[in-house]
Amino acid sequence: MLAPTGIQLRPLRETAMELLPVRLPPGADLRLALETLLRQHGSGAAYVLQGICSLSVAQLRLAGRPAPSELRGDLEILTLAGSLSPDGAHLHMSVSDAEGRVTGGHACVGCTVRTTAEILVALLPQHRFRRTLDDETGFPELSIARAHTQD
Repeated sequence: MLAPTGIQLRPLRETAMELLPVRLPPGADLRLALETLLRQHGSGAAYVLQGICSLSVAQLRLAGRPAPSELRGDLEILTLAGSLSPDGAHLHMSVSDAEGRVTGGHACVGCTVRTTAEILVALLPQHRFRRTLDDETGFPELSIARAHTQD
């Protein structure tokens, strides 16, 4: 399969996907709960396809910043998506506050569910995700493999 240099493509032939609707209760840590969910299902790869939720606290690492910013108050998740691996989650989220201002970035540990979180997770049993340090970016980046191969 042809791809521009540096792009990792994996064909989705023979790919089974198990869709898992999830509801998180008030007080749950959004990111930790999703990482725990992956371990509980014994899965090596998953994607968060979408999520809607209310939060009382959002911890968002904004683009180019080294540490998360904390938002407090009545917050609504407008979008939530990302990958889940045994090495951790890579989630992007946008939230709006009570005045309708929208902020987005990387969802970090410490995002606290206010009333509910409704999330759709796709478990990918035929794949294994890892996050490995990429020398070019300096960040742990996604590595994709078939589940039956050795890492």
